[in-house]
Amino acid sequence: MTKPKNDTLLRALLRQPVEYTPVWLMRQAGRYLSEYNETRARAGNFLALCKNPNFATEVTMQPLARFPLDAAILFSDILTIPDAMGLGLYFAEGEGPMFERPLREELEIRSLAVPDPDTHLRYVMDAVSQIRRTLDNQVPLIGFSGSPFTLACYMVEGRGGTDFRIIKTMLYQRPELLHHILEINAQAVTTYLNAQIEAGAQAVMIFDTWGGALSHAAYQEFSLHYIKQIVAGLKREQDGARIPSVVFTKGGGLWLESIANSGYDAVGLDWTIDIGEARRRVGDKVALQGNLDPSILFAEPTIIAAEVEKILVSFGHGNGHVFNLGHGISQFTPPENAAALVEAVHTLSRKFH
Repeated sequence: MTKPKNDTLLRALLRQPVEYTPVWLMRQAGRYLSEYNETRARAGNFLALCKNPNFATEVTMQPLARFPLDAAILFSDILTIPDAMGLGLYFAEGEGPMFERPLREELEIRSLAVPDPDTHLRYVMDAVSQIRRTLDNQVPLIGFSGSPFTLACYMVEGRGGTDFRIIKTMLYQRPELLHHILEINAQAVTTYLNAQIEAGAQAVMIFDTWGGALSHAAYQEFSLHYIKQIVAGLKREQDGARIPSVVFTKGGGLWLESIANSGYDAVGLDWTIDIGEARRRVGDKVALQGNLDPSILFAEPTIIAAEVEKILVSFGHGNGHVFNLGHGISQFTPPENAAALVEAVHTLSRKFH
């Protein structure tokens, strides 16, 4: 398989020399872009947008047409796996994702099965293949999944944005049930990411959005354990090319050393940790991805550039840094400010390489 003309991201994830720090944005295809909102309106709703490879390709490409980003990321949703398991995913207006059939009964939990990506998630693989063709090897394509624990939060609570009461009650009261869900999820995520790699994804990322809600001991047992299990089963190469892996636990700065030891090539950081301190703590074991506070993008371009420089200075000289936000870009971000961010990273980072 031909390597991308711009393979800066892949080299940075593998801590190889680069000329500048590559940048992409979590949620870079999203509501802050007017063209995304137009495509979403044509699709009818968010799920229809995700499940149609033509629409998914269109919105994946939109931010790349606007900004000289160093990667595309598959347009999809982390909840495709539980949806394929038959939990009845739907999006209520203004409410976010919800499930018609959340996992509450032991019988339902025990009968949970790993979905076959070739049948139940074919639309995702078709989107990956189509995006790769459309990218025409300009930049690499990142595939992704939610972490087993993050998926379980939605599957058990039935929705996002909760106080985690139901899943944490299960965690402490019936840990064996939660472990069963997590085991199935870990197998499902591994199979799903490997299918994305076979379809054309050139790097993969795990979003552990809710791992930071756990206690120290519970994080190790119920989140990180399964994140490690996934990386142990991931394809490391496809068609002779190395496939880098990234793990991002929002709120995971406390456990940085454990996460860096989990087997991934790179660790994503949220904005609560200093990237220079993170680099000192983990050394050259992994690349680091992050970690600008997305809210900085509401400030004017001179301030954005100054904040970008602070992160670059903190990381310091050398390789192994992928610039990103510490979480997804806000839907209220002015697109010209995202452009200012990309420009600042590309310009200011050259003196560190």
